[in-house]
Amino acid sequence: HRVAAGDGKNFGGRRTTDIGSEWLNALSSFPDARIVATTTEVDEAYQRLAGALQPLVNSGNCILVGIMMGGMVPMVRLAGLLTGDFVMDYCQVSRYRGAERGGELEWLQAPHLELAGQTVLLVDDIYDEGITLEYVTKRCSALGAARVLSAVLVQKQHDRRVAKVRPDFVGLSVADYYVFGCGMDYRHRWRNLPAIYALKEGM
Repeated sequence: HRVAAGDGKNFGGRRTTDIGSEWLNALSSFPDARIVATTTEVDEAYQRLAGALQPLVNSGNCILVGIMMGGMVPMVRLAGLLTGDFVMDYCQVSRYRGAERGGELEWLQAPHLELAGQTVLLVDDIYDEGITLEYVTKRCSALGAARVLSAVLVQKQHDRRVAKVRPDFVGLSVADYYVFGCGMDYRHRWRNLPAIYALKEGM
C-alpha cells in the first residue's frame, strides 16, 4: 500500500501526554488507557492524507465515501482539508444483523449517489484484518465506479491480514493494541477524542 506522503509514522504505545487530555482522567467512565498518537501527530497524519488525496480530487468526478461508523470522523476531517469540487456520501456494512456471531458481510446502507464512472475515495478509521474494506471496495467496483481507492487514518501492525485488498493511503501505523478515538470506539464511546488511545490491558 501507499503511505500518505511517503513513510508515515509508527506508534507503539510509548507514554506521552496530550494537551487538554487531563480531564479524561477525572471521568470514572474513561478506561485505563494511554495515548499512542497525540492530537498533533493525528493532525499531521490528516495533513499527509489530504495532500495525497488532493490530486485525485483535482482530477474530477470524485466521491468521498465514509465507511460508517468509524469512517465518519476521518471523512469529515479530510473533507475540511481538501479543496475543489467533490461530493460526499457514506455506506455501512454489517456482519451481524442481530446475530451474536459474525456472518457474511452485507450492506446496511449502500452509497446513495450514482457511482458509475466516478472516482470513489473510501475513507475509514482503521485497517485491521481488511475484511470490511475489501467488501466495500468490490461492491463499489460492481456498482460501476471507474476506480476505487481507499484511505485509512490508522493501520494496525500484525500478521492477521485476511483480505487481499490493502488501503492505498495510510495516515499512521500503530502496534496491535485495542485503540480508540478519532472515529474508533470503545464500547460505543470516545469516537470524538482528537488523539488515539490504547487500552493498557494487553500492552
